Amino acid sequence: MTVITISRQFGSGGFEITNRVCELLGYRYLDKLLMTQVAAEVGLRGEELADFSEEHHQAKRFLDRLLMPGCHGVVRISVRSQDPSGRETLSEAQLDQARCANLVRTAIYAAYEQGDVVIVGRGGQATLQDVPDVLHVRIEAPLADRILRTQEREGVGPDEARELARNHDQMAAKYLATLFDIRWDDPLLYHLVVNTGKLDLEAAALTIVSLVQQLRADPVA
Repeated sequence: MTVITISRQFGSGGFEITNRVCELLGYRYLDKLLMTQVAAEVGLRGEELADFSEEHHQAKRFLDRLLMPGCHGVVRISVRSQDPSGRETLSEAQLDQARCANLVRTAIYAAYEQGDVVIVGRGGQATLQDVPDVLHVRIEAPLADRILRTQEREGVGPDEARELARNHDQMAAKYLATLFDIRWDDPLLYHLVVNTGKLDLEAAALTIVSLVQQLRADPVA
């Protein structure tokens, strides 16, 4: 039931690698399901909840407000609920950084218990750091390579692609430092660090699959 966590730089090919790994192993890529589970924790409907992820560089909804520079303490959110008669009511709830981190950890542990999943971002490498049967992977690439890949994928010019990559990296670093007190590029958090400037995406995916198969044959923490 080996679980994989993947941390990726923007434009490093992490999305393509993740999809290929899921295809080769028959794994699920948990994204929306995790967010639905988190939403249930605070009584929110899935569509109302921000994607609890460092993937998005633009500020969206309450979690991003919590993480934006200069924003600290408590975030107020609107929570919908139903009374016994089925009537919907709207109330206010408050989430601080500790509560946000706890919600993310709860969702990640739920995914881990299901097994055979890939968790991209969301502090999976921190939450499941000392848990058995988990492979932690970091995917990086030189900035020049990431700019080219972003240009192709997003249809933008080189300057905008560079800005996208840098903004994403800054948000990712802040997210993980704020909620999990880790440095996202710390190599000691990972079993494997892949440089897609040196290794093509297919080879990277096959390397990850090979390690998963080894863990299945000889499990280690």
